[in-house]
Amino acid sequence: MDAFTSFFDSQSQSASRSGWSYDSLKNFRQISPRVQTHLKQVYLTLCCALIASAVGAYLHIMWNIGGLLTTLACVGSMVWLLSIPPHEEQKRVALLMAAAVFEGASVGPLVDLAIEIDPSILISAFVGSAVAFGCFSAAAMLARRREYLYLGGLLSSGLSILMWLHFASSIFGGSAAIFKFELYFGLLVFVGYMVVDTQDMIEKAHLGDLDYVKHALTLFTDFVAVFVRILIIMLKNSNERTEKKKKRRD
Repeated sequence: MDAFTSFFDSQSQSASRSGWSYDSLKNFRQISPRVQTHLKQVYLTLCCALIASAVGAYLHIMWNIGGLLTTLACVGSMVWLLSIPPHEEQKRVALLMAAAVFEGASVGPLVDLAIEIDPSILISAFVGSAVAFGCFSAAAMLARRREYLYLGGLLSSGLSILMWLHFASSIFGGSAAIFKFELYFGLLVFVGYMVVDTQDMIEKAHLGDLDYVKHALTLFTDFVAVFVRILIIMLKNSNERTEKKKKRRD
């Protein structure tokens, strides 16, 4: 946890040293025009994937299709996409959209629950995820090249901790404290991945890797992971507030 805290401290210190202003937000001189064009393709593809994911969630709400099968179909589509050569662009984009639809259907039960409890929670969770994604992506672009890539090892360790905790909880049973730790620590890990994956994508593009479909897929998985955790946290907080109100009335 100290490593992640130092990351945010160093980020704020570097921002203050550079004198953030409106002009600094437009300073992408370290990113070549070719890489800037690549980033536009990546984020446009990402937006299309998010729309496809919203369609998948809507399909679940209409026909209750989300579940284990859609999750397996999503993973299968991603694996298939990564196994196809980059020159088969249309097929890879179609697979990315299919994976996004299946992912949206898989998250559909959680979205449906949020709509039943309070639709504003769903909107707030999406806006919060979008703001976090935009801010941390911009921070990664404006930072010095490779500045945050060293965090990849720490984040991988954090992800391993989450996987082992989830595995242990499924076997021995988990407590509310462990679930809460998994939720907030997982959110911290995937927010960190937003920064690392953005810088990694930029660095690969500088080295000639302009596979925008694969890069959009990486950012899409980061966005969905953050969105799901923010939504669960907001639903949990809403449920706790409702229970407190009921206790006061009683």
